[in-house]
Amino acid sequence: MERSASSSHQTSPNGVPAGREFSGEIQTIMASTTINKPVEDSIAKVNDEIAVGSDPDFQRRWLRFEHGLWAVFTLIVVLDLLGFFGRGYMAKGTARTNDGTLDVQYDRVERYSTPSIMTVQFGPSAIRDGKVQLWVSEGVIKSLGAQRVVPQPASSVVGQGGILYTFPATSPPFSAGFQLEPTSPGMFEMAMRVPGGEEVRRKILVMP
Repeated sequence: MERSASSSHQTSPNGVPAGREFSGEIQTIMASTTINKPVEDSIAKVNDEIAVGSDPDFQRRWLRFEHGLWAVFTLIVVLDLLGFFGRGYMAKGTARTNDGTLDVQYDRVERYSTPSIMTVQFGPSAIRDGKVQLWVSEGVIKSLGAQRVVPQPASSVVGQGGILYTFPATSPPFSAGFQLEPTSPGMFEMAMRVPGGEEVRRKILVMP
């Protein structure tokens, strides 16, 4: 009986019961295995330096946004080249009276503080007694900024909401040019007529 009791309480040379020492060795091995196991990254790396991810839905949305943006930019450039923003083919306009007294070539779209030329062609019926008279609305003078008239009129009289110009003319064709330089952005009305003739009236957009 004494022999069996002493065998059940055997100790290690360190004074620790043999069973407990064995259990401690197992825990140490497990802890060592857990600590030394490398952390694995499930996301791919670029050049083994930066972890990057992929979001296909976001990439598709971004590509659609880029394509839409480039389409808008392309449309703006094409419209500008065509003259929708001024100084181009589509910006040019012509207004004629049914009685043949006037044929006006102008820009439907002007640019603020940018010079342009409006040309007025007079028909044979506009020439009377060796002269041509043209009434021009105040909008052409102030809002559209008429700087000068070529050729120089023989006289100019302010009245009836505009200016009446008189030019010497002996025979058709005869024309006059108005150098414009708009004073502010906006939509303005242009009107002109030969006294006793049909009136030309048009809207002109002035871009910033």
